[in-house]
Amino acid sequence: MKRLAIRTVETVATFLVLPAYLLYHLSSFAMGAERAFPGWSETLSLLPGLTGVYLRRAFYRLVLTRCERGTSIGFGTVFSHPWAEIGRNVYTGAYCSLGDVNLGDDVLLGSHVSIINGGGQHGTERLDVPIREQPGTFPKITIGCDTWIGEGSMVLADVGEHCVIGAGSVVTKPVPDYAIAVGTPARVVRYRNGAPDAPPDSE
Repeated sequence: MKRLAIRTVETVATFLVLPAYLLYHLSSFAMGAERAFPGWSETLSLLPGLTGVYLRRAFYRLVLTRCERGTSIGFGTVFSHPWAEIGRNVYTGAYCSLGDVNLGDDVLLGSHVSIINGGGQHGTERLDVPIREQPGTFPKITIGCDTWIGEGSMVLADVGEHCVIGAGSVVTKPVPDYAIAVGTPARVVRYRNGAPDAPPDSE
């Protein structure tokens, strides 16, 4: 009965977001998806409560590359790219800022987590050209399944499966599976699966 009720609410939410979905596609045709998408993400992020969770999920399931069932996107959380991928039973806290990401199944993001596409988004080599005009790189960032990223963390590199990232950490290098990493920059302090202590390069 509970599952039927949830499916019914999801169906209603999908019906309610259809106008926004159609308007998004019209604006994408006019200006391109990359420019049209952030405004819709920002608008939907302001819908409060459980109603907002269902409406955001319905919209993202229609628009994003992948958005599975059981996803809960918190109030104020925005995506900047329509190519983001969200696995099953993903939870994000409030006010997260997410770029072109691939969130695996059962990922947990605390509030105010930022996941940006690497640290090379702007070139800095030339002094005769403003930084904003210098080309950069935007790698897709993957967060492995069953990984928990603590509140206020900033992630600029891939994080493996079954990891824990301490609150307020800054991830600048890839984090291996099962690792617990903390600090600025984040360093592996131990492994959840009983593997040997952190390798020398993460000390």
